[in-house]
Amino acid sequence: MIRTLLAAALATALPLAAHAEDNNFGLAGLLSSKNKQELEPIQLSAGEPLTKAPWVLKSGIYYEFEIQGDGSQELGLVGPEFFRAIWIDEIVVSGLEIRPLGLDSIEFDEAGEMEIGFIALKPGQYYLKIPKTTGETQRLEITIE
Repeated sequence: MIRTLLAAALATALPLAAHAEDNNFGLAGLLSSKNKQELEPIQLSAGEPLTKAPWVLKSGIYYEFEIQGDGSQELGLVGPEFFRAIWIDEIVVSGLEIRPLGLDSIEFDEAGEMEIGFIALKPGQYYLKIPKTTGETQRLEITIE
């Protein structure tokens, strides 16, 4: 019985390992450096636009971006729908890696920087914005295709 289970597990795993190498990502799959793209940083600064342009992302691609707060004001970002449409691999703050199960918002009380790595999953229209603001420059429009 155990031999049968082991044989079945190996028969299933070997084609998957071969496929991982065929997809040009290597054995790391979606987390491979070949599948990684850098996004424009988000700038958190009083009265300044978050980014120069909206983001257009592809489902299944690993993205990294920085959020840079200049400390000019206590500022945050909210976007629970966006954070539920992605899988967050890690958030890096001052060399500390955080691996959350989920995220609704972030906030900068003083100047600082963080980097977020994620895989875009669910196609749709999303946003990140500074809470309690209505200006277009205080909102980042995001499309996942």
